[in-house]
Amino acid sequence: MGTHEAAWKPAPDVVASANLTRFIAACGRRDYDDLLAWSVSEPEAFYRHLFAFLDYRFFEPFTRAMDDSQGREHVRWCIGGRTNVVLNCLDRWAGTATWSKTALIWKGETGERLSLTYAELAQQVDRLAAGLRRLGLGPGDVVAIYLPNIPEAVVALLAVPKIGGIVLPLFSGFGADAVRSRLNDARAKAVITVDGSLRRGRIVPGKEVVDEALEDVPSVTTVIVCHRATAPMAWQASRDHHWRDVIAAGPGDTATRALAADTPFLLVYTSGTTGKPKGVVHTHCGFPVKTLLDLGLCMDFKAEDRILWMSDMGWLVGPILVYGTTLTGATMVLAEGTPDYPRSDRLWQLVADERVSYLGIAPTMVRGFMADAGFDARRYDLASLRIFVSTGEAWTPEAWHWLFETIGGKRLPILNFSGGTEMGGILTSVVIAPIKACSFTRPVPGTDAAVFDEAGREAAPGVVGELVMRRAPIGLTQGLWHDEKRYIETYWSTWPGVWHHGDFAVRDADGYYFLLGRSDDTLKIAGKRTGPSEIEALLLATGRVAEAAAIGIPDPVKGTALVCVCAPRAGSPAEDLPDALSAAVTAGLGTPFRPKAVLLVPELPKTRNMKIMRRVVRAAVLGQDPGDLSSLVNPEAVEAVRTAARTLAAAI
Repeated sequence: MGTHEAAWKPAPDVVASANLTRFIAACGRRDYDDLLAWSVSEPEAFYRHLFAFLDYRFFEPFTRAMDDSQGREHVRWCIGGRTNVVLNCLDRWAGTATWSKTALIWKGETGERLSLTYAELAQQVDRLAAGLRRLGLGPGDVVAIYLPNIPEAVVALLAVPKIGGIVLPLFSGFGADAVRSRLNDARAKAVITVDGSLRRGRIVPGKEVVDEALEDVPSVTTVIVCHRATAPMAWQASRDHHWRDVIAAGPGDTATRALAADTPFLLVYTSGTTGKPKGVVHTHCGFPVKTLLDLGLCMDFKAEDRILWMSDMGWLVGPILVYGTTLTGATMVLAEGTPDYPRSDRLWQLVADERVSYLGIAPTMVRGFMADAGFDARRYDLASLRIFVSTGEAWTPEAWHWLFETIGGKRLPILNFSGGTEMGGILTSVVIAPIKACSFTRPVPGTDAAVFDEAGREAAPGVVGELVMRRAPIGLTQGLWHDEKRYIETYWSTWPGVWHHGDFAVRDADGYYFLLGRSDDTLKIAGKRTGPSEIEALLLATGRVAEAAAIGIPDPVKGTALVCVCAPRAGSPAEDLPDALSAAVTAGLGTPFRPKAVLLVPELPKTRNMKIMRRVVRAAVLGQDPGDLSSLVNPEAVEAVRTAARTLAAAI
């Protein structure tokens, strides 16, 4: 692999001790590129080696690792095998040293701390599983969890699949309409929620929102309510149950249900730019093994790690945290609330206090620390950190280097990881190769990922195109819940037998990949296609803005004109800021990219994972329907963009 322009290079001991090094050797391959080629040319052999190396447990072994006779769109896995994700997350550790190890450390927003060993976590999971069975829930039943980051969320994510149910995590910030639509689409039978929870010092209702949603969800017959913070709520004795009562009757039936290996256990909804949210279906042998491949092998997550990755359980990172940690036998640090409350640098306090070694962090979060004039990286002892991981959005060079240098001291790798709710990772960074700023080392094995040009051919190095997969890896969704037609149309209809992911990417001469944003965010100005991140990097490099979104709007002459929507950095004079930002873009990319307008707003619309929603920004600027806003943490920002856009409309 090329080393030109590498910012980080692995020391020999890092390479020697890496999980991936051991796996490559166990497979008899020369290096990572050889492993990638083999995973595509001989997938049955590759996956058999993968299951064996991971020691993934089965009640009954499979006879074939995969069956693609129905096409790449519908590959079946572990034919004839019977397993359960909980067999591998908890049961396998009984009688080992891991059983007495800390599985979960919970930190409340107001300073509370709770820890559970694997044995203690398993006991709570058993008690909830038995309680769910007594309530008449069992195999195939969809049980939604509408919970913040509290220990009960971890218990529920494990107890539901233990009994053969399908767990449906819902974003804890959803309103009633968003909850209702997902419960109805999933045909959920039960909901586990909370009376109230804490967020930024406020009590946020949970049960109250569920009650409103359930006014029109006939399939839900059971609601279980945890206590976290007292909040007003109604009570239906025939339907509602206190968590404490459900788990209080003793262990009961604690058996882990043996199921066909490709039985669904996890249903996660992902929002698109149009239409209703899509229900992504993950199975007992698919999602866990893909998580171990992505997180454990490619990104070197080890049993001795303590992982902190602040996300809501309703997004894929939440389940990755819970299942990835327990599958590995590691320790998760689960933090209630946000990374910047009650103090702006709370994230780093958590790292120092709990000796976190493996930290998930988003580029937008990093830019927030960069913009905080009072932030002091020396305030906390961060020597425990070993690895940064990042997913969800493209890096800007300034943010990447700030994290690498200011926080990591140039000693820690930043492992980029990109894919989606539908399959986990497509592209990854690995610790056995040099890392270039903002890059991905290679595809994840089994994906046969590539960059396609507009004609559907593999793009040459340096040519921007669409990220695709030419194989269906283990862990790929079985389809979309109750919507086969949409599954094919959304992902498989652009090029025959090719998964069209919707990301804009480029591969350099050394084989490294770079993501440039969602392809529906693509800008084509003066005949040149570019991603918004290239423009946003120029805006952020001025040091005068905290957030930036580059969008394209229709233009009668150019076809597409550039509009930059920016949140000024605290203390930056606003009078000359639009002109200065316009000049920065023009100087960096040339006169054809001179913005038609630069709009200033207090903040940009973001998800709770701190991902800026450019499609929402564009819709607000154009006065169009922005689509599903249920994932936004700050919906009021949309109106601020609309207000700023009226200036643009007047100018045009």
